[in-house]
Amino acid sequence: QLQAYGGGLVQAGDSLRLSCAASGRTFSSHAVGWFRQAPGKEREFVAAISWSGGTTYYADSVKGRFTISRHNIKNTVYLQMNSLKPEDTAVYYCAADLDRPYSGSSYSYEYDYWGQGTQVTVSS
Repeated sequence: QLQAYGGGLVQAGDSLRLSCAASGRTFSSHAVGWFRQAPGKEREFVAAISWSGGTTYYADSVKGRFTISRHNIKNTVYLQMNSLKPEDTAVYYCAADLDRPYSGSSYSYEYDYWGQGTQVTVSS
């Protein structure tokens, strides 16, 4: 089971770090992705990280501002979000991809385990 936390209400330009913690099983051998969903919009890909942390990739909208990382001993994946914008407002979800450990995926349907989301609200 995965649980995302660390969201909150911040101002534009601020930073937040989200965490995705696993319990009940380890996800240290699986790729993990972050997705987000704003009200009235489809869930969209944000970032993904391979099982080792050696491969990461990002949506163009967050590239250069967000950083995904992981600490496998702690069974936790992080999303450092800097220079936040109002358009980053959404519920953020983490998910584990059991089939593509070396890359993950940008497609939500390819993820197998999803955590409950955490709300991020960025005011202008």
